[in-house]
Amino acid sequence: MPAKISIGNQSFEYARKEKAFYIDKTKFIKEWWECKDIVTLITRPRRFGKTLNLSMMNCFFSTTFSQRGDLFEGLSIWDEEEYRKTQGTWPVISLSFAGVKSTNFQDARDGIVKVISDTYKAHRYLKDGDVLSATEKADYDVFQKYSTDSDPDKKINTTLITSALNVLAEYLERYHGKKALIFLDEYDTPLQEAYVYGYWKEMVEFIRELFNNTFKTNEYLYRALLTGITRVSKESIFSDLNNLEVVTTTSEKYCTAFGFTEEEVFGALDERGLSGEKENVKFWYDGFVFGNKSEIYNPWSISKYLDSKKYGTYWADTSSNAFVSMLFRQGDPELKMQLEDLLEGKALEVIFDEQIIFEQLEDTPGAVFSLLMASGYLKPVSMEYLMDSGESKYRLQITNNETLFMFRKMVSGWFSAYRTSYGNFKKALVQGDLKYMNRFMNDVAKVMFSTFDTGNKPSETAEPERFYHGFVLGLVVDLAGRYNIRSNRESGFGRYDVIMEPKEKSDDAIIMEFKVHDEDDETSLEDTVANALKQIEEKAYDSELLDKKIPKEKIRHYGFAFQGKKVLIGEGSSVKHFRA
Repeated sequence: MPAKISIGNQSFEYARKEKAFYIDKTKFIKEWWECKDIVTLITRPRRFGKTLNLSMMNCFFSTTFSQRGDLFEGLSIWDEEEYRKTQGTWPVISLSFAGVKSTNFQDARDGIVKVISDTYKAHRYLKDGDVLSATEKADYDVFQKYSTDSDPDKKINTTLITSALNVLAEYLERYHGKKALIFLDEYDTPLQEAYVYGYWKEMVEFIRELFNNTFKTNEYLYRALLTGITRVSKESIFSDLNNLEVVTTTSEKYCTAFGFTEEEVFGALDERGLSGEKENVKFWYDGFVFGNKSEIYNPWSISKYLDSKKYGTYWADTSSNAFVSMLFRQGDPELKMQLEDLLEGKALEVIFDEQIIFEQLEDTPGAVFSLLMASGYLKPVSMEYLMDSGESKYRLQITNNETLFMFRKMVSGWFSAYRTSYGNFKKALVQGDLKYMNRFMNDVAKVMFSTFDTGNKPSETAEPERFYHGFVLGLVVDLAGRYNIRSNRESGFGRYDVIMEPKEKSDDAIIMEFKVHDEDDETSLEDTVANALKQIEEKAYDSELLDKKIPKEKIRHYGFAFQGKKVLIGEGSSVKHFRA
């Protein structure tokens, strides 16, 4: 009988004790141990087994699990006699920053202190006997008090905090006669939160000092393993850490240790009598690429499917994806055009450094795509190292069907507050109800322009451009089933004609041209609309539709004019223009 799926379980001990569904990843123990790197940082997308693997490492090495070889019986590592002797013989400091999510620095700092204090509490046996001096026991109590006191001292000394793991490693070496292993899960969660909520500089300074004391100047550290989603730039927090081995999604090291391989997924399907679903499962959930391994599946989605026997956007739904949405919504027009290409199944060529520099997400070409690839939303189809610049050029695509649905849902969500009226606008667009189209666009523009702007660099010129590119993305997502939608665009309102070719002969084809009002050459928005419509005619944008045997009378022309937050839409010369 197949093992029971334990949804949401991240405890190796629990999975093994309860005989729950588990894919054997214990080969990673041997791989990591024999590499002998002092400090290893492994980045993988969320829900890819990082926490479960660190739990496995803790159960294998930590003295807390001495004599618990039963947890590993039947797994590949237990076939190695040498490793049977290693199990449960090392002092381990195991902690996670996954829960450090705060809107301000003080609360985030307190959250990290709480994590450290709980770690001290887990090793409170160190206070027994004479291993620690009276002063050291008093310092130890500071953290235990923080962990248990209902009104903790929020002014705990920063130096004490940032040196706490170094000190704990020293205590462990005294007690056990061995240097410590340190396992830190989701190291970058506080940093991502700091970027989103505006306290990046404070958090970076704090984390840099903590990491320097813990991983660089710590003579009581034997080996360390960190996991996270992103590779935060060395300049930000790892500037003093020259003993760091970074393993990203493009590295060949440990490429099958996180996530499920196709062989593992198909084996689980066979075991459950689901062999006939292999191609559907592959269509929905395959596509992640780690190193030279191109058929990696997300464990969360596979586990949910095996449990429910239904297809769904399980991985995408485990996060609000608000950060990704913000990057695209407030990003420049070029970024929205690139998303449009991705949604149409095209591959983008992008040059970027895998190191994430959050401060540069708005200004550095490629930085957003570095983050999206690290997070699993995009996959590298190919990579070329550029010898002359030392940079890497990637060809990226949306990872799989589940991720595609996530992006579509994200774009639709930009107009969710106007869902009913947006639906009516689409009807008005295909039916030629110009009056309703104008009323909708002006109502939405008054509210939505600011949400499409970065807020950091508001601009009357930039806001309309950001907005209409988002608007076109909405059309691409919501009307793709009814129309083939193509855009032939230039940056800066020079041209943005959209062609909507109907899939059914009963529908009209639509051509849209967008222009910003030029006060030097145009006296009114009506002039801007007229110029947009004139351009459609003069540039013969109808040609490709006519070549496809679509009658000229079945082709609608719309001109969109923008002036600040005012919008005017007009149809071809035979139709009156309406001002909203």
